[in-house]
Amino acid sequence: MDRIIELNTTIIAAASAVGKKEHEGPLGSYFDLHDEKDKYGAHSWEKCESTMQRAATNIAIKKSGIRENDIEAIFDGDLLNQCTGSSYGMLGYEIPYIGLYGACSTAAEGIMLASIMTTHGVFRYAAAVTSSHFCSAERQYRTPVEYGSQRTPTAQWTVTGAGAFIIGPGGGVRVTGALPGIVREKGVRDPSNMGAAMAPAAAETILRYINLRGGKIDDVELIVTGDLGHEGCEILRDLLGKDRADICDKLADCGVMIYDTARQDVHSGGSGCGCSAVVLASYFLPKLEARELKKIVFVGTGALMSPLSLQQGEGIPAIAHLVELQCAE
Repeated sequence: MDRIIELNTTIIAAASAVGKKEHEGPLGSYFDLHDEKDKYGAHSWEKCESTMQRAATNIAIKKSGIRENDIEAIFDGDLLNQCTGSSYGMLGYEIPYIGLYGACSTAAEGIMLASIMTTHGVFRYAAAVTSSHFCSAERQYRTPVEYGSQRTPTAQWTVTGAGAFIIGPGGGVRVTGALPGIVREKGVRDPSNMGAAMAPAAAETILRYINLRGGKIDDVELIVTGDLGHEGCEILRDLLGKDRADICDKLADCGVMIYDTARQDVHSGGSGCGCSAVVLASYFLPKLEARELKKIVFVGTGALMSPLSLQQGEGIPAIAHLVELQCAE
């Protein structure tokens, strides 16, 4: 049965850690932490992801005012094979770890699952964490940066960043609903055009949400997609129908917002698990906390391919998970 999952919990704290390019973008002043060398003192790009995750998680725990051992589960994932960035990143925490793979939708997926568990009393407090790194993603999915390959105009720049969210009872941004996505694949096979692969899944989830809300979303101020980039956003508008101003006028995309495409060489914008995580944690949640925004829906989008599926010529499946967020009471 297709329904919105009603939730009643809060994001009591969130934090972000990013790289140099993200800090130099339009939202640079909002992030909690950045590193000019994109390494955070680690000896590999992959280890840097783990370090960023720990940094963001530690800052979020400190902001929350609760103790580390009060957190009963961490939902965590990244883009790397077997989610090694997350597995190694969570070493040292005496907290049960639940690994996720939602690709770039992992922030929304983790927040959704942690919110379900805290709403229904399975856990009192839970965390959702995720990360991505430009260099580790290029090495895994395309070509190592040392190769110097030409990037196509539709390509997006994987965000170097990690976001962490502490969820449970208390003051903060309220999580009031969630709508899990359905996997869709529309024949896109180009790993340099993630926006085209993810836009149909985003359109379907948004339209499902509107229909389940009785066709009215007047109380929603923004529909924030994860990382469709400029290319994917144009496709999303076409799929929703450009005459649907009631929807299209509310659209915002983290992949478009995080970089200045006129000044920074990022082609179609940002992508990666860290993209929507750091923008939500450091830009949208503070606006909800300050009541500058009253209600948004956060639609995390993800392309669920693997290096092997790409090599075999398979189409790219995509997902879009939706979380409903409202300002603090």
